[in-house]
Amino acid sequence: MEFPVATKTQHEQWMVETQVFRKYNLFEDLPHHAQTLMLELRRDEHIEYLMRGLRGLPASFSVLDANSRPWMCYWILHSLALLGELVDDELENRTIDFLSRCQDPNGGYGGGPGQMPHLATTYAAVNSLITLGGHKALSSINRRELYTFLRRMKQPSGGFRMHDAGEIDVRACYTAISVASVLNILDHELVDNVGSYILSCQTYEGGISGEPGSEAHGGYTFCGLATMILINEVNCLDLPRLIDWLVFRQGKECGFQGRTNKLVDGCYSFWQGGAFALLQRIPSVSEEQIVLPDVGHCTLDTSPTSTTSRISEVGNSSEGTSSQVDDTGGFRQEGLKVPFPVNYNDIGYDFINRSVEMKPLFHAIALQRYILLCTQAENGGLIDKPGKSRDFYHTCYCLSGLSVCQHICSDADSPVLPRAVSGPYSNLLEPIHPLFNVVLDQYHEAREFFSTHRAPFNSEVLH
Repeated sequence: MEFPVATKTQHEQWMVETQVFRKYNLFEDLPHHAQTLMLELRRDEHIEYLMRGLRGLPASFSVLDANSRPWMCYWILHSLALLGELVDDELENRTIDFLSRCQDPNGGYGGGPGQMPHLATTYAAVNSLITLGGHKALSSINRRELYTFLRRMKQPSGGFRMHDAGEIDVRACYTAISVASVLNILDHELVDNVGSYILSCQTYEGGISGEPGSEAHGGYTFCGLATMILINEVNCLDLPRLIDWLVFRQGKECGFQGRTNKLVDGCYSFWQGGAFALLQRIPSVSEEQIVLPDVGHCTLDTSPTSTTSRISEVGNSSEGTSSQVDDTGGFRQEGLKVPFPVNYNDIGYDFINRSVEMKPLFHAIALQRYILLCTQAENGGLIDKPGKSRDFYHTCYCLSGLSVCQHICSDADSPVLPRAVSGPYSNLLEPIHPLFNVVLDQYHEAREFFSTHRAPFNSEVLH
């Protein structure tokens, strides 16, 4: 009898499972005090790695000079902010000056000084400056010209181009709308028909693809969902199907994959975990009070030895999600034809101030264990999965996902209970605003600044 030959994808999956479970089995065999040490966030090593990168990168990074320097600033600065670490005045001023040289006279930020403006690097630069905070950083953003750049990128389809003659996708929609919202320049002209474009990208699986007809993807799903919240059209999405797709992305390794049948990757701790943090605050989701699997809630057993014993529960509990949403769609799918004008620039603020009234839809403790046990490099920085090298991108999004897990049960002003934090309580990171992925205190500072310093124009300037 012949057996089917395993595919390359299957071999890669088995190899990852072997590496991950080797770490989990080692963890379970240790005494309690050693388990606590193994779960400790290597805060000092991560800070040293990040600070060294901010001060200067080796020549091998020159390949990224074409489009990634503001991203490097954001990934490093945001990671440091999550760890509660401030940069000194010299580094702060150098960073502000550098990003100012990346700012195009006609609006937006390029990947480096003199490069064409691009929505992705504009998002990274703006989030970097918000993370630094203070008058010099925030006032360096030319909001008038940035608005004209966003309008130039807007397309009749409702989508945005990433840059002049560039691609149109959901990532462009998110970066444009996110930047406009946090800078207090979001208006109807920018919002018009964006929702229709995002809807055209929701796939038969329930997730959201980069463009119509493509495969559902974790990064694009977060971008699409966040955009729909910021433009007040989230209930137009098929939320039950989106949730159904999301819950199946957390696998037996306890981390998230980005697409169906792909390998676990630490960065999706935020892209998928952050999407769950958004769903928790959507009234049409929480008010339905559907029966949800009891995974990830702060009241679950968090004993150190329970990681691998509950790995199968993560998959098993999610299997009931579809049947727990009724056949008609489950959630209310109200449209957005509201009889009063919407202040788009208040949506992000109102969103984060809503109470968390439902349990998480993923296993938050299990995800923390994956991040702490499988993605920390011994000499600082975080990685995709065991066997991979550290980098600033995965450091940023693994830490962002860890923060989401820790604060998933807490309102903006409520303390985090010790049982919500895997490992010692000293692992606790700063909370983020999940719509923008900036530390919450820095978001509030930016909101106050841009609300009191009105942009010196209105949309009529372009008509």
